[in-house]
Amino acid sequence: MQADLELFQKLSEKLITHEKQNGVVKPIKAEKLLDVLNLELSNEALNEDTFESLLEDIVLSTPRTSTKLFFNQLFGGRNSKATLGELLAVMLNNSMYTYKVGGPQVGIEKVIINKVCEMLNFGKNADGTFPPGGSMSNFMAMLMARDAYNRDIKFEGVSEKMIIYTSDASHYSITKNAMFGGIGIEQIRRIQTDEFGKMIPEALQKQIEKDIKDGLKPFFVNATAGTTVLGAFDDIDAISDITKNYKNLWLHVDGAYCGSVIFSKTYKYLVNGVESADSFSFNAHKMLNVPLSCSILITKEKHNLKHSFACQADYLYQTDGDEYNLGKTSLQCGRRNDALKFWTLWKSVGTAGLEQMVDQQFKLAQTARNYIESHSEYKLYSYEDSISVCFNYKNIDPKDLCNSLYEDGKLMVGYGEFQGITFVRLVAINSNNREEDILNFFKVMETYVEEKQLELVTT
Repeated sequence: MQADLELFQKLSEKLITHEKQNGVVKPIKAEKLLDVLNLELSNEALNEDTFESLLEDIVLSTPRTSTKLFFNQLFGGRNSKATLGELLAVMLNNSMYTYKVGGPQVGIEKVIINKVCEMLNFGKNADGTFPPGGSMSNFMAMLMARDAYNRDIKFEGVSEKMIIYTSDASHYSITKNAMFGGIGIEQIRRIQTDEFGKMIPEALQKQIEKDIKDGLKPFFVNATAGTTVLGAFDDIDAISDITKNYKNLWLHVDGAYCGSVIFSKTYKYLVNGVESADSFSFNAHKMLNVPLSCSILITKEKHNLKHSFACQADYLYQTDGDEYNLGKTSLQCGRRNDALKFWTLWKSVGTAGLEQMVDQQFKLAQTARNYIESHSEYKLYSYEDSISVCFNYKNIDPKDLCNSLYEDGKLMVGYGEFQGITFVRLVAINSNNREEDILNFFKVMETYVEEKQLELVTT
């Protein structure tokens, strides 16, 4: 074990050195991957030197999501204290279903959940869990809503046309979860958004009334705190004013992307009204730069978690009671410890430090918007109060631009689409970045375009 830890240290140091020297890896073409790297499995073991060399090649060929040139996804950066917690969790290798095998790690998870419940003003009956990602957080919320609407569904199955409401800019997990939960894709109502990408409350109200008139059963409204493209925040206050007028109509706030604004006094207003929701989720591996994955789901009434997810297993739950046997409130049985890395970060920097991380991302996004608006070759498609900065440059096809930057190993940035317009989407989510790193992004892109202008197709 000691030798392997030393190898880990050696490879990590090489990775960090290469990240500083070159923030982006020129990708291996997918169809050539198995020819370039020896990934196939064989009957015979590799010798130690060959094994180390192969691991080094794999590590140094993998996309670098923690560098100052990665703006492609809704995560990025590397926080040393959170990484320390992740490494310790791997070494400890606890499963989080019982206190017997989790011990203090169960206490760490409960402390985080209780603190978040308090921040949301969800009340003394609130509780939560750490699902395996934002999609599964939304799925668990949908299942609780389904079962709260009709307590017999968990026994008898779905037998009515139950209706889901979500914005037409919401995450695609809503579609998958409607399939998984027995609701059906055709029972999703995609509510129109305004020019900022926010759900239009009046359109929601109108659709609910129509479905009730048609004899259907509205049960779940999904509001979004940070849409995947524009980073828009639905008006939770206005939406909750509608949902509270209907019996058993559950309001969930999907804050996977930007729900971490709850840690910022400056930006928490973007989720005003969240205390009226039935459930709320956010991903600490996004705005808080915790290693993947770290998702938190909170519900106002803990009995809904237990009703939808608790099953008895005498071979497993043998000591300590349900409050500390977290498998009674989770989707899966065996569950890795995703709480420790969040706790090591939070404990080391305090809530004030988390607030600074969130505020820094909005500052970086504003730096990008200021640059775009001061240069006539650019067109801006996003707005303040978002850390997604959407733009086009010199009318160059954004797909061609982003893909070319990636293929030539210059930058990693993606493109998005809203209301028929495609654009470059720069995600300012790495709080380790500084203003000069944002300005360098534009410098690298502009230099690349100048060098490759004959090869890029303009719109």
